[in-house]
This record gives sequence, C-alpha cells and structure tokens, in this order.
Amino acid sequence: QVLLVESGGGLVQTGGSLRLSCAASDLTFSSYSMGWFRQAPGKEREFVARVDRRGGSTRYTDSVKGRFTISRDNAKNTVYLEMNSLKPEDTAVYYCAAAPSWFGSTRAAEYNLWGQGTQVTVSS
Repeated sequence: QVLLVESGGGLVQTGGSLRLSCAASDLTFSSYSMGWFRQAPGKEREFVARVDRRGGSTRYTDSVKGRFTISRDNAKNTVYLEMNSLKPEDTAVYYCAAAPSWFGSTRAAEYNLWGQGTQVTVSS
C-alpha cells in the first residue's frame, strides 16, 4: 500500500521556521512529481508548492514565494518544505501529494496520492 507520511508540523511564533517532511513508501518516488497543499479552517485546500520528478523545477503560490522552499531527495523517497518567516496566515493543515506527471501541477485534482496532513500553527 502506497503511503505518504508528513511530519514536522507544530506550533511556532510569527517569524519562526519549520521544516516539513513527507516520506513515501511502496512508490517509485522518482516517477512522481510532488506537491504541498494546505487547508485552513473554513477554507478550501490551496496549492503551496510543487517540484518536478528530479527536483530541478519548482513553483510556488505567490503568498509563500521567498519564504518557502520545496525540495526532494529521491534517494530517501522524501520531499521537504522549508518554511521561514512564518505568518499567522500560514496556519493550516499541510498535505503532501504525488502526481504521475513530470512537472506536477497547481491543481489538486492532478494528484492521485495524498498524505494524512500535518498541522502547522503560527501564533501572533
């Protein structure tokens, strides 16, 4: 059974940093592009960042550009989301997802594998 397991969430003050990890099992990891999405209470799930199969191409939503960095280690079957200068509006459950495509997408519907999510809370 394919599993995506996120970790690294938690409570942090405004301006702080967190590093999320998403480990994949039973998956040919390098055949999938990976994405991070988030969902705040009462809001729809939104795209945060995505990375292509080899880690050479990335894309971010405007609100996190310059603060978040997505990366992957295909040898470890893991994708990361480094989050710096965190703001209260970054508070959400963060999900990693895998898409059977080269570059990935900003659209959640393009991803067919999802993790269970990890909570990130940024206090003001």
